[in-house]
Amino acid sequence: MQYTKLGNSDLTVSRICMGCMGFGNANNGQHSWTIDEEHSREIIRRGLNLGVNFFDTAIAYQSGTSEQYFGRALWEQVKREDMVVATKFLPRTQDDIRAGITGQQHIERMINRSLANLGMDYVDLYISHMWDYETPLYDIMEGLNNVVRAGKARYIGISNCFAYQLAKANALAEKEGFVKFVSVQGHYNLIFREEEREMAKLCREDNIAMTPYSALAGGRLARLPGENSKRLQEDSYARLKYDSTAGQDGVIIDRVAKLAGQKGVSMTEVSLAWLLTKVTSPVVGATKLHHIEGAARAVELELSAEELSYLEEPYAPHNLVGVMAQNTQDSAKESHVWSTGNQKI
Repeated sequence: MQYTKLGNSDLTVSRICMGCMGFGNANNGQHSWTIDEEHSREIIRRGLNLGVNFFDTAIAYQSGTSEQYFGRALWEQVKREDMVVATKFLPRTQDDIRAGITGQQHIERMINRSLANLGMDYVDLYISHMWDYETPLYDIMEGLNNVVRAGKARYIGISNCFAYQLAKANALAEKEGFVKFVSVQGHYNLIFREEEREMAKLCREDNIAMTPYSALAGGRLARLPGENSKRLQEDSYARLKYDSTAGQDGVIIDRVAKLAGQKGVSMTEVSLAWLLTKVTSPVVGATKLHHIEGAARAVELELSAEELSYLEEPYAPHNLVGVMAQNTQDSAKESHVWSTGNQKI
């Protein structure tokens, strides 16, 4: 395993981040392909043995049971200070808003609940799961600043936002003396490269770590079309993101398979080796041992400039999908976001 600094933080992270979305009680969530606590612990143990020290979960994953499974497994196997733990919180619900719960109150409630689920006093990275169009930005940034000042998180990150939003948030944080976002977790992989338009450039200039999710496109970059898995069959959200572009994506997937065959490695290794040339630490979900084993091997695989170009050449621009498509629809609400206190800016 190789390690690197997470953006402008002092956190040293493995080049592979284990995504814990596949852990948790499926009866409490929407994903029937999640795995139980015993098998989650087995995969976490294998990741630790392979040198993975960076783990990503969220309070939204299986109603908090992902955090619970992960937290119990970690305590049984390693020292807390040797690990880098990230978790995420969602924006306020409409019920929260109607009840008068402020953005800061919501963040405090969410971090306390996550820490209880994890059985920890702090997380290393606390991530806003998606851009909040219903809450003034000042309220969000001050709330996250309070979490760090209270010692409940060491750093903050953001997921599912546009580059201009990240830049605005960090500019406000700098102006007000709040902590800044040190990482961004966006949708980025070999068949979905829209983050290269602006986000990747901003992150390079400001040394913000990119830790993308969907690193293997819900398994599409790990196997040939027709080699179905339970997740490919049942993950409706992944189908929403990729089914409409399956034709153009298939050209790239075929090239991944061909290159993997030539090099005697797995498609997972080729796909992640490409991504590792672009980002700090991709979030790679694992529900089987070979998932994390292939991800760890990818760190050691070097692709030539010609091989990288071969993989990239067929790419065609994609429309935004999923959360980011919703963000585009919500952009009309932007006036609710740029606010300091009660004064709109």
